[in-house]
Amino acid sequence: MPNYLDFEEPIRELEEQLQKQREIAQASDLDMSKPEKDLLQKLSDTRKRIYKKLTPWQKVQVSRHPDRPYTLSYIEAVTEGRFVELHGDRTVKDDKAMVGGFGMLGDQSVCFIGQQKGLNTKLRQYRNFGMANPEGYRKALRLMKLAEKFNKPIVTFIDTPGAFPGLEAEERGQGEAIARNLFEMIKLKVPLICVVIGEGASGGALGIGLGDRVMMLENSWYSVISPENCSTILWRNWDHKVEAADCLKLTANDMLKNKLIDGIIKEPVGGAHAAPEEAFQIVQSELIKMIAELSPQTPQKRIDARIKKFGNMGVYNK
Repeated sequence: MPNYLDFEEPIRELEEQLQKQREIAQASDLDMSKPEKDLLQKLSDTRKRIYKKLTPWQKVQVSRHPDRPYTLSYIEAVTEGRFVELHGDRTVKDDKAMVGGFGMLGDQSVCFIGQQKGLNTKLRQYRNFGMANPEGYRKALRLMKLAEKFNKPIVTFIDTPGAFPGLEAEERGQGEAIARNLFEMIKLKVPLICVVIGEGASGGALGIGLGDRVMMLENSWYSVISPENCSTILWRNWDHKVEAADCLKLTANDMLKNKLIDGIIKEPVGGAHAAPEEAFQIVQSELIKMIAELSPQTPQKRIDARIKKFGNMGVYNK
């Protein structure tokens, strides 16, 4: 059964009406094609109207939608099942919150890395809710270095509420692991594309988010802190999370306007969860196009452009 967000209530009502109408038509053998067509059009118009004017907080809600596709779903789709997952950081263990391996994107072999959330309560616990430990970031770096060795482009999918903040993660060097990734990613010799597909929170997202192209799906968000935690710090409770989402400028449009990302990947009307297959095709097409643009450039040109782009961030000129 589909899940609906609070602002999707009109969509839920129309879809229930459509389902009842189809049941009546099936039971009575009546020709309901005209009413069904009208209802489908009304449903399409309602979905467009709602998703055309989403607030920042509503986009945060969409990014967390339980039916929204996660990293492995994107990888399996864009590689058409031609993906081999690799495990472990060769030091501590295999972090289930960070997945990676090699797959075929069209006729090109590509290294894929990303945070993975669970589809149900048991899997969410297994994946630690998409919050990677230091070994997850070290696994990601190991795969990036392997891709560089064999001259394979790298694609990262970002979807995390943040790096795991537990005591054991800090003891194993969480901050160092993320900082090491940033240091190494800036000088990787192969094309590097990063796509925020859901939540992009803080250093946990940035740890695999420093690339030649940093893209965001239309209904994703990218920020140094989540709206709830921002509200907790500023107002001492979560009650102002909607206001915090506005202040943080965390939407794809805000990030592009502030020159913190390179582009926005459009989602199907109603979000990626409404039409996953269409979303997969859009992302696959964009990835193929970006790799084709970056591959002819020399490694040094890509590195210089990468350093210049991130070096200019945060610079204020009157």
